[in-house]
Amino acid sequence: METRNPTASTLDKEPSISIAKQVQDNCNISDATHAGVFSICGLALRMRDLYKWEKQLPPWQEKAQEDILDWIGRREETWEDIREVPYQSITLAGVEYDAFDTVGINRVLAASGLFYGAGYAYSLKPTFFLARITQELSIEGQQVLLLGKELARDLLTLPAMSRDGVIVLRSEAARMYLWDQIQYLKKSGRPFLEYALAQIGVSDQNPESIRQALPDLFAAQTETYIRHEVGESMDQVFDRETWREIIADYPHTPVELLVRAVKYLLADTSENGTLPYLIHSGQVVSLALYAAFLDGFGRELFPEFRSAFRRYMEDNDITAVTRTVAAGHRNARHLVADIVALYQEGKNGKGKDWAAAEISRRYLNKKSEKFRRSAVS
Repeated sequence: METRNPTASTLDKEPSISIAKQVQDNCNISDATHAGVFSICGLALRMRDLYKWEKQLPPWQEKAQEDILDWIGRREETWEDIREVPYQSITLAGVEYDAFDTVGINRVLAASGLFYGAGYAYSLKPTFFLARITQELSIEGQQVLLLGKELARDLLTLPAMSRDGVIVLRSEAARMYLWDQIQYLKKSGRPFLEYALAQIGVSDQNPESIRQALPDLFAAQTETYIRHEVGESMDQVFDRETWREIIADYPHTPVELLVRAVKYLLADTSENGTLPYLIHSGQVVSLALYAAFLDGFGRELFPEFRSAFRRYMEDNDITAVTRTVAAGHRNARHLVADIVALYQEGKNGKGKDWAAAEISRRYLNKKSEKFRRSAVS
């Protein structure tokens, strides 16, 4: 492999479409290899999002069912042909980079205003994307990139992420993600969505009203996406290397989902995290959406938040919400200490299977299968 570095002027001559095709090829390989981690309904939803992205449709626009089914059929045939194909290196101006070398690739792409993302998501599914950078910010001393048009992506509609010390907001994917959350919101979350809409002058939840309100809702949710990543990156409670070890040892299991949810709760309730920031800055719409979308493991670990916010909706006193967030953080810290202790005990002699069984016995039990299904749907 060559070690020379391409210059910005050399890269500028290379069409972005060529770079996008290389990234998209790896996206397709990942989807072909890991589509099985999703439930049938979950896969159908992600395929629909991918179809909308490929056809450049807005989140709310639906095509005829037969068109989508034909497209899915053709995509699955393509997957059959590439299921055993290894991930390909990314070549920029004649220099090859490993597909997961985000630092090296982004060092070169910066000159062209593009950002490349690669990593591992739920069940250690490799995920890749390529997007145009629209804005760069600094929040809490951290670099934040707002991304616009996506030139390549896989099945995962991830709104934001942090990698190599950079927080990125994927605007296209984030809008799609928010629209899906609203459309598939459970009955228990509807009162909080209704409250959020009322704060921006919308009196009903029909699709057209939601579509008109989407820019305002997205602006509110953007704060949540970014501040969550800030909270995660600044968290000192759940050692990042230990967390990664647990994820790697228990992929596609309820234990993985539990430790992810615990880490997310830490990020959202920590001093520099999502909820304290939203409370202190008076972001009521964002707080209402947080309550609306709180579900699955997150709701099980933090059931008090909805009750506290419901009280706020009645008396306009944020005190109970503030106290609940602080209590949620204390609980998350306790969970981390207990889970890590069990994991280390397993590593030190009792075995990984013992650790998984003990974590499940204490925190999952009969609910674990239900959580697993909801998390991948």
